Amino acid sequence: MNVFKFEPIYMKRIWGGQQFQELFNHDLDSNEKFGESWNLVDRDENQTFCLNSSGKRVSLRELIEHDCHMILGPNWDKNKKFPILVKWLDCQERLSLQVHPPKKIAQELNGEPKTENWYVVKSSDKAGLFLGFKKDTKKEQFVEALSNSTAEDLCHRISAKPHDSVFVESGRIHAIDGGNLILEIQQNSDTTYRVYDWGRSGLDGKPRDLHIKQSLASIDFDDFEPTSLQTNIEQGIHTIAKCDHFRIRKFNIAKNNSVLIKKQNEDCVILSPISGKIHCHNESLPIGYSSLSPYISKCEIVAEENSTLLVTDRFSELPYS
Repeated sequence: MNVFKFEPIYMKRIWGGQQFQELFNHDLDSNEKFGESWNLVDRDENQTFCLNSSGKRVSLRELIEHDCHMILGPNWDKNKKFPILVKWLDCQERLSLQVHPPKKIAQELNGEPKTENWYVVKSSDKAGLFLGFKKDTKKEQFVEALSNSTAEDLCHRISAKPHDSVFVESGRIHAIDGGNLILEIQQNSDTTYRVYDWGRSGLDGKPRDLHIKQSLASIDFDDFEPTSLQTNIEQGIHTIAKCDHFRIRKFNIAKNNSVLIKKQNEDCVILSPISGKIHCHNESLPIGYSSLSPYISKCEIVAEENSTLLVTDRFSELPYS
């Protein structure tokens, strides 16, 4: 099979909205707040499903265990988790101020490191993002601000605009403000430490748990005023994020054009359409879903109309040039 299309897992969140119902899945309860759509995940507690080459519905874990080297390449251990997790986030209200632990700290705290990237698909006029600290903020100041509920005053906030790409490495304090629809591509981790939650309650009416000790151990207090990348909207291929864990390229494709993403036996790639209508080997790739083109297959896409696609690769254990 040339491409595997996965079924999203929709999750309710106190800060969520109804954009998934409106944009991706009309069968979702229109009265509920869904904040996350997990499009591609291989975790013990959550699995996304697709149809395999014989038409059987299987989980990502089953797919890898059965066809490991065809999916991820000759060096991959079938018992190792798929390394990337892909989500859409409908943030109608502000998320908690949080941090993901760097690798060394994560090991000490029995957590998992997480570096991630946000691509802003839609944003309201006043939407923003919290990234790092204002210049010269000290740890002692931040600890004091947590105790008197003024932490927001020390955090660096930038405006959010469609087509922004935001790199959030482990250790960076961050929060997504209300009014953003975001595609998040991250390491396969579910470790998040909340350091401040703006004084609100969770879905059960009680204050959500905070992880002050773990957060303070994880935060990079020398991370001052990082910025976003305003990505290119012109036709072509543009790298918008690159690190040790993944690479993300943005493909802006004109109507009726075809693009070769990769050759056979070259890499495993994740395809996440943002706009337009795209086909891969006669398979329609709908917006709001993610698909996997396995190592063994060539990947070529065709745009029925002007389209944008994010392609994530270089996460498998291959000798890239």
